[in-house]
Amino acid sequence: MARKFLISRVALAVAMTGGMAAAVAPVAAVAKEKAPAKATFSKEYAAVAAPVDKAIADAQANPAVKAASDKAKAAQTDAEKAAARAEVDAAMGGILAQLQTAGAAAQQPIDKLKQGEMTRNVGVLMNDPALQHKGLVMMLDSGQTSPETLGQVQYLAGVTAYQSAQYDVAARYLQQSFDAGYRDQQNMIQPLLADSYKRSNNPQAALAMVQKELEAAKANGTKPNESSIRSALQASYDAKQLAPSTEYAAMLAQYYPSVASWNISISIVRQLASLQNQENIDLMRLMFATGSMKDKRDYFEYIQNVDPRAFPGEAVKVMDQGLAKGLLTQAEVGQDRANSAGRVAADKASLPAAERDALKPAATAASVTGSADVFLSYEQYAKAEELYKVALGKPGVDANKANLRLGMAQAMQGKAADAQASLAKVTGTRAPIAKLWSAYAASKTTPAS
Repeated sequence: MARKFLISRVALAVAMTGGMAAAVAPVAAVAKEKAPAKATFSKEYAAVAAPVDKAIADAQANPAVKAASDKAKAAQTDAEKAAARAEVDAAMGGILAQLQTAGAAAQQPIDKLKQGEMTRNVGVLMNDPALQHKGLVMMLDSGQTSPETLGQVQYLAGVTAYQSAQYDVAARYLQQSFDAGYRDQQNMIQPLLADSYKRSNNPQAALAMVQKELEAAKANGTKPNESSIRSALQASYDAKQLAPSTEYAAMLAQYYPSVASWNISISIVRQLASLQNQENIDLMRLMFATGSMKDKRDYFEYIQNVDPRAFPGEAVKVMDQGLAKGLLTQAEVGQDRANSAGRVAADKASLPAAERDALKPAATAASVTGSADVFLSYEQYAKAEELYKVALGKPGVDANKANLRLGMAQAMQGKAADAQASLAKVTGTRAPIAKLWSAYAASKTTPAS
């Protein structure tokens, strides 16, 4: 029977993005633009813009403006935001009306650049992303934004559009900024761009963007960007695509191995692959090996998969860890543990005879594989490796199962190259499991992030 989903898609999405919506605010200050050497403001504009510019420059020194601005930043409801913004406007002497008057007089491109800058700054004081976006777009449309700040202004235009739920507009400006080579200090541009595409019903554009970057990193022999991997993984997962999800999950775990990344990567494959117990057990073994089992459901799933009657030693190991971590209780597993523990001594005592029988010429592929499975369950990886190799030379062997577990035994011995060679031969429903185990072997030789 196929296993049930054990972690919600929403929970995985939050884990993969790291709570992105909260991370984009507040937006950073933009470098102050300087007028080109030969450019001058029109007389009409200069006359009405000068007092506006002075009011903005003096705002932080004005206690009333600062208090109202702080209130705007702390506001939660739309009503609170509107009231706080009105307080900022009043404290600055009706700055919105003054801005509107100045805007009507802006004729020259340099006028429009300055008008955009002032509008954006008032938007910051009012904590109004829509007003900030309006000002940033004015700056860009003026054609006077300096090359040094162009990418940053495009990025901020994208961020403020995102904050205003204009996701298609956000994607346009963020893509322009990204293509121009701008990268913000918080490394938010890639996940923001990917999420903007997703929210504007264009997930394939997000995936294409990060695929291009990941391919470039691979070609250059450099480490792929973690945000790019996560963005690609999120897009593939949302589309319920097993093959690319497995690819990116393996990449995340290999290059950025941690308990959290392994938990995410393995959980995604568990959900999308809908494996049978005899297949899923090898994912649970990887989760155990990486220390990424984090809740009661993980332990119960592993115990169900392992079947204490078949592998009592492994079942006891899993139950003991769950009990030690306080994730399982004696009431839940005490009797099962006692039954399993009672079988361990006899089971271990049978191992030498099982090995001798498995090495006899007449032994079948199934019996040799079964013996290797028992050695694997007791973490006797060298013995297991030897027997899986024998099994692979027998007619009728389940090559995918044997190669997978051979690679697992090799990986657990630190034989990364051998493990990857064995795991590369696995096809069919076990292929995603092999991909993650191969990433585990590779992670042992990948430089730490």
